[in-house]
Amino acid sequence: MAFSRAAKLGMVVVAVLLLSAPAALSLPSLISMPNNDAGGLSYDFHDASCPNLDQMVHDAVKKAKEADVGVVAGLLRLSFHDCFPQGCDASILLLNKFWGELNMPQNHGIRRSAVHLIEDIRKAVHEACGATVSCADILNLATRQAVMQSGVPGYEVPLGRLDSPWPAALKKVQELPGPGFNATELKESLASRGLDTTDLVALSGAHTIGRASCRSFSDRFHENNDGFVRRLRDNCTGNADRLQELDVTTPDTFDNKYYSNLVNGEGVLSSDMALTRDAETGMLVRNFAGNQGWFFSQFGTSMRKVAHLPGAQEANGQIRRYSCFWNNAWGPAGPPAAYLAGEELLKASV
Repeated sequence: MAFSRAAKLGMVVVAVLLLSAPAALSLPSLISMPNNDAGGLSYDFHDASCPNLDQMVHDAVKKAKEADVGVVAGLLRLSFHDCFPQGCDASILLLNKFWGELNMPQNHGIRRSAVHLIEDIRKAVHEACGATVSCADILNLATRQAVMQSGVPGYEVPLGRLDSPWPAALKKVQELPGPGFNATELKESLASRGLDTTDLVALSGAHTIGRASCRSFSDRFHENNDGFVRRLRDNCTGNADRLQELDVTTPDTFDNKYYSNLVNGEGVLSSDMALTRDAETGMLVRNFAGNQGWFFSQFGTSMRKVAHLPGAQEANGQIRRYSCFWNNAWGPAGPPAAYLAGEELLKASV
């Protein structure tokens, strides 16, 4: 998405490093850095048109996090599930009875508080600055703030993105890595988006906070010789929608205990435990378990790489003026109720 200076201005108007690496491992094999090419975007894109943008996002996320720390997990999942299918374009926020992304099984359980938060921030930002900031940029900035306010060192995200007018195709959403994937499948899935094994293990650390429904790890219930799995199964008996903390040690704290749990055989999802059964990912799990500073540093770097995934192109993208939940063609009133029947998804208490 390469914009000339004039195009960039026109759109506005119209619309990490390791802290302590294990000595035996070489730095090139452990550091995963983002591509410096931001595709014509810039970190200061909104400085002139909306100088208080960062502060507004910071304050909104802080207030939401104080009310419910789970919004951090919600934003992380919402952001990754938006960016992975076709780039960071806020397509996941579009409500659509027929093919909206939030309807799809891959997005079951995304916290609606996180979805509402992005729309609340959009309203405040557009009231203060006009319709100059996309929902895609707001989602990236809100996720960044949630991560930073959880103790992870700051990282920059490229700004100036446009919103997709339509949800991502089902095929693209189905390419998201699943909770039953093995290590090879996980590696291949992330590699398809230019993310490497270090990114895979670091980004999996988002499971240090958040929950999953019992149905997402029911494939493990046959492991009768595993005492931890038996406890999970017993807790899920009779209720496939029951929510289970992904970090059984410190579920409300963003830390490296997720990796310690994996080392101890106490990962909840099959994909979590799969990381311990592969030599390359297993090494990273053990090292992140022993060095929280390294995990935090790499997590920020990997999140920055996710934010660089390409989104809506200039010819097709827009800044949603009326709501993050529908495109501009519907106007301020939005689409007919029958079309927007996905709105009930926002009422779910997840």
